[in-house]
Amino acid sequence: MKSYTHYLFDADGTLLDTAELIYQAFKYSCRKFMNKDLAFEAIKGTIGLPIRKMMDLHLEPMSDERYASLLPEHMQYQRAIRATYLKLFPGVAEGLTALKAQGKHLAVVSSRGQETLKLYLQETGIYDLFDAVISPECTTHHKPHPEPALTALDMLKGKPENALFIGDAEFDIECGTRAGMDTAFVLWSHNPPETLKIQPTLLLKTFGDLVGENATRGDSEEVKFG
Repeated sequence: MKSYTHYLFDADGTLLDTAELIYQAFKYSCRKFMNKDLAFEAIKGTIGLPIRKMMDLHLEPMSDERYASLLPEHMQYQRAIRATYLKLFPGVAEGLTALKAQGKHLAVVSSRGQETLKLYLQETGIYDLFDAVISPECTTHHKPHPEPALTALDMLKGKPENALFIGDAEFDIECGTRAGMDTAFVLWSHNPPETLKIQPTLLLKTFGDLVGENATRGDSEEVKFG
């Protein structure tokens, strides 16, 4: 495995195991505002998109005014239930600490809003391990556009050829690829690699694979992509 100096991480589904938290919040909002039920299967492939896009998809396409009126209660509910559902994936805290000890530069590049992104990273004890935290408020364009990844890399004074973008969704892999970086797709989340249309550089079975440089190459015959 190639050695990198800069590591850019998606948050939800990569570092934070928040699929059930996100689902429960959308389930609440769909029932409260639209009087309809929402199945987990309907939402899992969209986790990681900006929340405005997710609300347009799972509630209804809405005006800016409608979005502004619904968002506070939706996020208030998510924050209210986070103690039950918010957690890190196994090995994340230990792996990030090991990378920092090796002198690596770390950033989060997320579609989650700044307020809860910082809150959830702090409450899971990993916020201070990052040199930069990029949320949608930081950029004009959002994933899969390369701007969020390039913004993080610019803040860290890194070069794309020395950076690895790690995520659990196709728009993470596309974001990193379009930014000129190598990419790694995590296999511990809810999205199977067979759904990817863009082949990542690496596949990670565990977070320890990243630290121990035991990742599987994306062109391995072990996995077929869509």
